[in-house]
Amino acid sequence: MTEFYAVMLITILAVISPGADFAIVTKNSYMYGRSVGVLTAIGIALGVLIHVAYTLIGVKVVMHLAPNFLVIIKYVGALYLIYIGYKTFLQRPVVDTTNKASIGLWRAFRNGFFTNALNPKTTLFVISTYTQIVSATTSNTILIGYGIFMSAAHFIWFTVVALLFSQQALRTKMLRKQVVINRVIGSILALLGMILLMTNIQ
Repeated sequence: MTEFYAVMLITILAVISPGADFAIVTKNSYMYGRSVGVLTAIGIALGVLIHVAYTLIGVKVVMHLAPNFLVIIKYVGALYLIYIGYKTFLQRPVVDTTNKASIGLWRAFRNGFFTNALNPKTTLFVISTYTQIVSATTSNTILIGYGIFMSAAHFIWFTVVALLFSQQALRTKMLRKQVVINRVIGSILALLGMILLMTNIQ
């Protein structure tokens, strides 16, 4: 039971800590509305399951078949954050504040999924949780349960974020200053990507 509480606490702290996931949900929610924000949150939640899947399959097996797997993920993730940051920084202002599907729901889902699936922070979080906290004798059923909990925690938190930032009153205020907000969010995403990239190069 102590193991479960440890996993639960670490998951909650990891989820609510600001990062790329938070930035992309905030941006999509205030610019395009609730549906797009929630789809982005769903994408993030499913992205978590990718990390859980290859961790459960066995990091050692993955590393044996593809020794540079984690390094490649880190580089691709860093470059993706820089790309998303660049696109966000140059994003054109949304004129029609009632057009919630202007980004496209599928694109919203992809934003969330790839932002998380390629996020080195989530990679390290999931792997370290399973290798450092979870006992080697823990059954596969419980391990899968932990993974589902991690995914559900991401979905719940980022859905709350989406609902908050898609409220019409807040949306209207933020849309008035969307150029500045997008440049701040874009800069943060690109900066996170560059820090990760430089960290990997050293």
